[in-house]
Amino acid sequence: MRKVIGIGETVLDIIFKNDQPVGAVPGGSVFNSLISLGRCGIKAAFISETGNDRVGRTILDFLTKNGVDNTCVYVYPDSKSPLSLAFLNEHNDAEYIFYKDHPNDRLDFSYPDVQPDDIVLFGSYYAVNPVIRPQVMGFLEYARQHGAILYYDVNFRASHKNEVMKLTPNILENLEMADIVRGSTEDFEVMFHKSDPDIIYRTQVAFYTRRFICTQGSEPVELRAENGLKKQYPVAKSDNVVSTIGAGDNFNAGFAYGLLRYGIRRADIEQGLTEQQWDNIIQCALQFSAEACKSLNNYVSPAFGASMAF
Repeated sequence: MRKVIGIGETVLDIIFKNDQPVGAVPGGSVFNSLISLGRCGIKAAFISETGNDRVGRTILDFLTKNGVDNTCVYVYPDSKSPLSLAFLNEHNDAEYIFYKDHPNDRLDFSYPDVQPDDIVLFGSYYAVNPVIRPQVMGFLEYARQHGAILYYDVNFRASHKNEVMKLTPNILENLEMADIVRGSTEDFEVMFHKSDPDIIYRTQVAFYTRRFICTQGSEPVELRAENGLKKQYPVAKSDNVVSTIGAGDNFNAGFAYGLLRYGIRRADIEQGLTEQQWDNIIQCALQFSAEACKSLNNYVSPAFGASMAF
C-alpha cells in the first residue's frame, strides 16, 4: 500500500478573531496535510520534532488518533513546543506570529520505510532552515533514491524575508530535488519580487523542474508543465469561509490524494502527465482546500475524510 510521508514543523495554532482567541488546534503546514490524509484512510507517516510538554503530548496523540504514524517525531527533552498565533482579518485570512523555544535544534530522527511511488511532502521554512538542513536533505536524498515522488510546497513567509539571500541556495536545491513544485504568488513576491506565474515559471522554476503549480488565494490556480501545458483552474467562490489557515496545506493533501486515487506513479510523472490527469488531481486539491476553509480547524472534517476513502 502506497503511503504519504511528510517532514515539517509542529505547532499549536492559537487563532484570534477581533483580537480575541477563538480556537487552538495542533498545526504545522505538512502536519495539517497529513491529518487530512489520515482522515481519508491514507497511510501516512510524519517526521518532525516537538517539546516534552502538554502541547507536545497533545500533538503526538492527535497524530495517532487521526491515523498518522508518529514514531519519527523527535521529542526534545528540555524544550517547550512551538506556538503560532494566527490573527484572522475581515476576509478570514491570517497574519502570523511564531514563538519557538528550541535554541539548539538538532533533529534526531530515524527514517521511516520508503517504497517506490510513495509520496514525500516537504516545504516551508523547515525545508530550508540551515540548522537542520543536513538532516532534511539527507532524508530527501534517501527518499529520492528509493523511488518516492517529491512534492515541494515553497510556503515562504514574509517573516523570513530578511533571510532570503542566505536561504536561496537551499530553496534552489529543493526546487531541483522536487518532482512537483507548488508556490503562491505571495511566496515568490517575498523571495524574488515576482508575482506573475509565467515570469516565475520561466525565470525561477523551469530550469529545475517542469511541473509547477502557482496558487493565488481566491484567484485561479495556474499550472505549467511539460510540452508547453499551461492551464488555469478557477477557485470556487464560497460564503462558508471561516478560516483560510489550512487552505494551502489541504491543497497539498488533496494533490497527494489525487496521485494515489488515480494511480499516478513516479514513471507517469517522468513521462509527462496528460491534461486529464492534471485536471483530476487538481480538482481533488481544490476540493480539499475548500473543505478545510469551512471551519477553524486546519484540516478536512472526519466526515469529509470518510466520504473520500477508497
